[in-house]
Amino acid sequence: MKQSIDELENIISNYTPLLYKINEPNFVLKPAPEKWSKKEILGHLVDSVQTNIRRFIVAQYEEQPHIVYAQNFWVTAAGYQQYDTNDLIALWQLLNKHACVILKNIPDGFEKKECLTGTLHTIEWLAQDYNKHLLHHLHQVLSMEPVPYP
Repeated sequence: MKQSIDELENIISNYTPLLYKINEPNFVLKPAPEKWSKKEILGHLVDSVQTNIRRFIVAQYEEQPHIVYAQNFWVTAAGYQQYDTNDLIALWQLLNKHACVILKNIPDGFEKKECLTGTLHTIEWLAQDYNKHLLHHLHQVLSMEPVPYP
């Protein structure tokens, strides 16, 4: 777990300043009407961290909870395209810092507890996968070299 926590802390500190450098027209540009803008992708990452925070916590006290979400509905319902950009970046940053605190507070052995997300995964696996998912989308938002994600 320590490696996942350290990686997430590094992602937060390295990528947050880069997000603040994106100009607004680039942030809100939708490549196609049905595609997310960079701002909506960042909003999706806010939804993702909230969902994973729930998984990290609930899996500790419930037996294999089933926690999924309808990502397109969440992005639309939250209205990220109209969200204040600085607030959205700050929200993303603070929620990820909160996820680090939660991961650090998981008692020894509990990282092996499981959550159903379509398939059954340990909290430890979810934390590792979250970082991969995060990097994949951050690289999209920042127009950086793609990071593959299944």
